Amino acid sequence: MKNFAHSALIAAAALLLGACSMEYSLDGSYAFDGMEREARTPSKPSGGNGNSSAGIVTAGEWKDLDHWDFWSGLMQNSFKDKSEYWSFWTNNRIAVMTRDESGAPAPGIPVELLRGGKVIWKAVTDNKGRADAWVGLFQKEEDPDSTTLSISIDGSVRKERPVMSHWDGQGKVKVNTYTVRKTAADRSVDIAFIVDATGSMQDEIDFLKDDLQDILEKARSAYANRDMRAAALFYRDEGDDYLTRYKGFSSDFKKISEFVGKQNANGGGDYPEAVHTALEDALQKLDWNPKALNRIAFLVLDAPAHHTDEIVENLNELISQYAALGIRIIPVTASGTDKSTEFMCRFFAAATGGTYVFITNDSGVGGDHIEASVGEYKVEQLNELMVRLIKEYAE
Repeated sequence: MKNFAHSALIAAAALLLGACSMEYSLDGSYAFDGMEREARTPSKPSGGNGNSSAGIVTAGEWKDLDHWDFWSGLMQNSFKDKSEYWSFWTNNRIAVMTRDESGAPAPGIPVELLRGGKVIWKAVTDNKGRADAWVGLFQKEEDPDSTTLSISIDGSVRKERPVMSHWDGQGKVKVNTYTVRKTAADRSVDIAFIVDATGSMQDEIDFLKDDLQDILEKARSAYANRDMRAAALFYRDEGDDYLTRYKGFSSDFKKISEFVGKQNANGGGDYPEAVHTALEDALQKLDWNPKALNRIAFLVLDAPAHHTDEIVENLNELISQYAALGIRIIPVTASGTDKSTEFMCRFFAAATGGTYVFITNDSGVGGDHIEASVGEYKVEQLNELMVRLIKEYAE
């Protein structure tokens, strides 16, 4: 949220050893009817679960990879121009599932998509054995030649051609399922918080100050057999007193919480912020565990990256690196977020196997929040929602 420009910007914002392939509907209850749907909030929570009034902040969650027909409809209708603007196209998806000989999900499996023998996308399966690869993610391709594609699972190129899913509005995702040798799963989970610290992000920073340690301790207590680490990185923009400052990964959540407690919102002045710098520094300066069961990055923000050819190209490369390292981006959007920023964040989530979180007006905390372009969702206290997501990625 950006100081003097905030009110005007809010007003402007209003106007995912054999192989097989199978089809299934990820979200049959969310048929897309060709029109953008408004978010619906079934109930308003009362009270808070955190350590202070900040605990009452409410939010919703929507995973586009699990609602493919809905996402396809948006991309062909109300979000059509967003792909061109950000150079992000998700119309050629290759969904992968890896299982061991017993049929159990196989996490941490390297996945490489090749075209003509050259690697064009890298990913790592999550704790449920899932990963997605993409054709033409950064350059529009309407009908790529599938005969030139092959896929490598855990270093072994498979004979079968992978099957793609498109923006066909059918709600069908073709899942390419592969059997791999059983491996011992790593017990660790890395959780990073990448936070916009400009101008009017104070409400969200206050929430983290009051609730972060509570969130992390709740998640760790649910999985006592997991080695959980957390890190935090705050960012502003060019010309501010700092671009990024961070506290590296630690299993001592009190230390991370104390670092967060020293942060405040300031700076900014224009709408876009140094999102690309934050993502780059979070990759280079935080010591991610490459063998962790899962790696997740909560990206808490209310404004987009700057839009120049150089920065857009940099974002493309960074998202590729996050996917290749198996770091799932979970954006958490605050008041002041516009539709272009919403799309950018949802793309980050889809391309890396994450999910999209959006703060709602239900708690009455903070400024006005736009309605997310999603189907039906559950309003949750942000504290509990973040705990739930960490647990889902850690189970």
